[in-house]
Parts: sequence; C-alpha cells; structure tokens
Amino acid sequence: MRKRRLILPAIPLGIAAIVLAGCAVTATPAATTGDTTATSDTATTETSASTSVGASAEAILAANENATVVRDDEWSDADAVDIELTGDGAETTASGVAVEGTTVTISEAGVYRLAGSLEGSVVVSAPDDAQVVLILDGVDISNSDGPAVNVITADDVAISLAEGTTNTLADASAYADDADANAALYSSADLTITGTGTLTVEGNGNDGITSTDDLAILSGTISVSAVDDALRGKDSLSIEGGTITLDAGGDALKSDNDEEETRGYILIEGGTVDATATDDGLDATTDIVVTGGALGVAAEGDGLHADASLAISGGAVVVSESYEALEGVDIFIEGGEIDLTASDDGINAAGGTETAAGGGMADTGQTLTISGGTLVVDAGGDGLDSNGSLTITGGTTTVFGPTESDNGALDANGAFTVSGGTLLAVGSSGMAVSPGADSAQAWLAALASGSEGDSVELVDSSGATVASFTAEKTFQSVVFSSAEIVDGAAYTVTVNGETAATVTEGIATEGGMGGPGGGTGEGPGGGQRP
Repeated sequence: MRKRRLILPAIPLGIAAIVLAGCAVTATPAATTGDTTATSDTATTETSASTSVGASAEAILAANENATVVRDDEWSDADAVDIELTGDGAETTASGVAVEGTTVTISEAGVYRLAGSLEGSVVVSAPDDAQVVLILDGVDISNSDGPAVNVITADDVAISLAEGTTNTLADASAYADDADANAALYSSADLTITGTGTLTVEGNGNDGITSTDDLAILSGTISVSAVDDALRGKDSLSIEGGTITLDAGGDALKSDNDEEETRGYILIEGGTVDATATDDGLDATTDIVVTGGALGVAAEGDGLHADASLAISGGAVVVSESYEALEGVDIFIEGGEIDLTASDDGINAAGGTETAAGGGMADTGQTLTISGGTLVVDAGGDGLDSNGSLTITGGTTTVFGPTESDNGALDANGAFTVSGGTLLAVGSSGMAVSPGADSAQAWLAALASGSEGDSVELVDSSGATVASFTAEKTFQSVVFSSAEIVDGAAYTVTVNGETAATVTEGIATEGGMGGPGGGTGEGPGGGQRP
C-alpha cells in the first residue's frame, strides 16, 4: 500500500561553498565527511548536510503520489526461512519455494533468508497482494541468461542487506529488445532496499536496479554499474539513506513514468550518493526534489534534469561535470549547499510550453527562483538562465560565468528582480545583464576586466570594502547585489588594487544585450533605476 513519506535526519558531502565572512565573498572547498552508525534493522547516516523541506519543495511533493516503502518494522527477521544457494541450485524447507535447475522461485508471501552462490536466478512470482522480503545474507548470484533477481508478481518487495555481509548480483550481457525484464535486479512490484550490509550490482546487459513501480533505498552500502541506467524507478525513485555509488552508461538515477503526472519523480531525502553518468546524472519525467543528503554527480549530459519542477531545499549537491548542471521548467533553490560546473548553462529554466526553437528572446513562462542556500556556479555558457523570469529573494549566489561574449553570467527573457540575499555574477561583457528596475534591493553593474587568480574588491566612497573575491577565470563584467549596497551611491571596483571601474548603484553597464527583465546597455527594457 502507499504510505506517507518519512523525512529522515540530515546527511552530507563536501562541496565548494560560498561563505560570507564580514564583507568578503570567498569560495571555500568543504571536506567530505560522514559517520554511519549501523544497527541490525537499519542504518542511520549522520553528516553535516542539513535536511530542509522548503515551501516549494513541500508543494511539489504534496502534488505527487506518495511512494510505497516497506519499513523495517513491517516484518521480522525472526520469521525468516532459509534458502541455501548451492551454485547450481538451492536447498530449503520452505513450502513457498520451488527449485528447478538453477532457478529458485518464491511463490508465497513471507520473509526469506538467502545465503551462498548461484549461477542462475531467484524469481519472485507471488500473489498480487503478497509482501515478500528477501534477506541477502552473503549471496553471489550471477545469471548469464537474464536478471539475477526477477520479481514478476507481488505487491511489495523488500531487499534487506544483512549486517556485515557482502552481496553481489550480476546479469546477462545482453537482452532482446522485447525482454520482459532487463536489469540485474528487476522488479515489476514496488521495491525497497534496506539493511546495513553491502550490495554490488553489475548491470551487464542494460540497467542495474529497476522497478516498474516505486524504488526506494533506505540504507545500506550499494554499488551499481550498468551499461544503461544504474537506478530506475518508473513511478518514483526515492533515497532516504545509505552510501550509494553509481556508474552508468545511461542515466545514473531515473524515473520515467510519462503517463501519470503525479509519478515519474525523484526524491533525495538523505544518504550519500556518488554518481557518474554518460547521459544525465538525475533524469525525471516530472519532478526532482532534494531535501537532504549528499549528492555528487559527474555527467556528460545534464547533472539534474526534470521535465517539470526541480527544487533543492537542503543537503549538499555537487555537479562536478555536466553539459547543463540543473535544468527544469520551474527551478527553486530554497536551501542547501550547491556547487555546479557546466560546459553550457549552469542553471537553465527551460522546456514546457516554449517553442521548439527555444522561445527566442520571448518570455515563455519558465521560472528560476533563489530564496536560500549557498549556490556556486561555474558555467561555460549562461550562469543563471531563465527563458521566463529570474527572481532572487535570499541566499548567497556566486556565478563565475562564460569568458566568451555570446553568453552571460545572468540571462532572463522575462523579469529579473533581486529583493534579498547576496548575488555576485562575474563573466563576459557582450551579453551582460543586471537586475531590473523593479528590484527592491540595490545593485551594482560594472565593466571591469581581470584574469583567473586576480583579487577584486568593491569599495564604497569612504574607502570601505563592501565585497571581495578571487576570480576563477577571465572576466569583463561584474554584477553585485546585497543589503550592504546603498541606493544611488558611488562605488569603485579594483582589480589587484588598481581601479578598474567607477559605477553608480542601479545603473546598467553600456554595451550589453539581454532580455527585457534585465538591465543592459542596449537590450529592450534596460533595468536602471529611475
């Protein structure tokens, strides 16, 4: 049955965080830390990353179908019956288990403890209302003809990793295009993975772990390599805890139900996830929500890609390599520590109802909203890009944008407003954009040039430094907004102690081009203050 989600306490990873110390804006790498305390039933991972469900994240979750999860208190290992795998078969006294050659079939609800090795498969073919729990107590299952574990029918299935054990699942090297099951661990029922042991999954022919319903990971040390997707929950994919390492030839984490708008989502609430992907790190047909945990991603495609909404309200998110680091129709940054690296856009609010050509310069209704957290972006294309509006109301945002003039550190087709928080955007000058005239918080825009490693300061008329940073790449434009900036006041930008520009608050730079919501020298609707 479908159960209300449980938001677990915090879990962590290290990322490059931006810290405001006095008036300085400094990029500081954080160390990776973590401490896991294991019990016989579950694992609690404690780290420095916070868990927080912001208003937007909460609203997105409330609009989605609750995931099915088998909790540890719903079954007892005291009820387990033993299945001893013997290499080419199995031995058991359980009435609900049949052994035919190298295939072990479980046909009744219950708790089953598996140990030993098998050159074959374990199949679950139980009634549609059955709950089946498989305790993996040191197993090595390899099947050259299909999945190592194949759940054909059941209501809910849980895989529990016994404390202190190492377990391995490996499947066939190839599948037919019309194969019913095509992952090393495949389930046609809701699937939960829990326990304190270790699981290694080799998806040799396609996916690593797949559920055509909900896939939930509560705990355990899990390593998955796959020629296609590493983890796939068609209806939903949720992670509450555990230490998870993923290496995918396709997407590392995927949910792809495109027929029901309340499913097809990914939720990260806790745990430590280290993912490498040839396609996207996270790919959801609907939404992605991160409320806690530590997520590290390197992807040749997008880091996190949602066809609908994407919200980060807590935890640590590091995208160390990507084409676009975050992409979604409506993107909300509400909290957490976020470090993004992209060869193209760092954050891109796009998709949805926009035209196939990308909407041109028109506002096509997408939103990018930053209300909290610490965000660092290193982008080869646009740093923050919205085909609709860009709104900043809080948090600390630092963007090291492009060095080429065909993109900008900031880009919005619609309104671009800043009413709180701290914004530093450094990049090229050809497409430089500054906040719009409707911004409630004061801002500066300067054409000032420098190189990687240069020391940059923003100084007020009294000679006091209001902000400083070290450039991470070549730049020609600086935009800064914080509560320290005074309406209409004059400021000087220095590079390595030498004056590079003198600017007045609220006046856009000359020569830039941009959308109607941002302040530019030549673009329509330039945003200098009246």
